[in-house]
Amino acid sequence: MTGSSTEGIKTVLHPVSDIAKARVFYVALLGLEPQADSPHYVGFEAAGQHIGLVPGGSSQGMTSPVAYWHVADIEAKLAEVTAAGGTAKDQVRDVGGGRLVATVADPDGNVIGLLQDR
Repeated sequence: MTGSSTEGIKTVLHPVSDIAKARVFYVALLGLEPQADSPHYVGFEAAGQHIGLVPGGSSQGMTSPVAYWHVADIEAKLAEVTAAGGTAKDQVRDVGGGRLVATVADPDGNVIGLLQDR
């Protein structure tokens, strides 16, 4: 096996047009209140996964949910997957709380997220 390994998919972000309506729906679906709750982001911890609601997702290039693979070294993983035929969509950025994210498209254009907790 080459390159660095991942910790699996632990985060899925859903673009939403109305975060307040989506919050009500996901509270009902998951049966719990969010851990992060603001007009800019709503996040739930459910069965070992983080489910996030992102307002205006389509304006940020998100048109469907994006699964985030957790990695130990996001810069190295981004370089590795682009060298293997992927295309960087969003470069590494800090989203707060010590969390770095980036997105990459696979050779067929499927968007995949990478996430590193510091």
